Amino acid sequence: MTERVTRTLEEIQPPATVVLHNDDVNDMNHVVHALLESVPELSVEDAAQIMLNAHEHGRADVISCPFDRAELYRDRLESNGLTATIRRG
Repeated sequence: MTERVTRTLEEIQPPATVVLHNDDVNDMNHVVHALLESVPELSVEDAAQIMLNAHEHGRADVISCPFDRAELYRDRLESNGLTATIRRG
């Protein structure tokens, strides 16, 4: 008898991390709102902490997830006027 193994995307794709970059354009409230709108997994507290980390250190990790979902979140953040990138691995 042969067993069939089903693997999820999380198991197949190496994780990617969405990184938020600080800017001098967006105010803090807008950044928190954009994070909450763009990445549904985040709580208000998470979004506020990410915003503060980016403000204080120039960048902050937002979320680690499969690459295709990271692209979606990065695109959503950018459509809200924020600067975001993806770091693989």
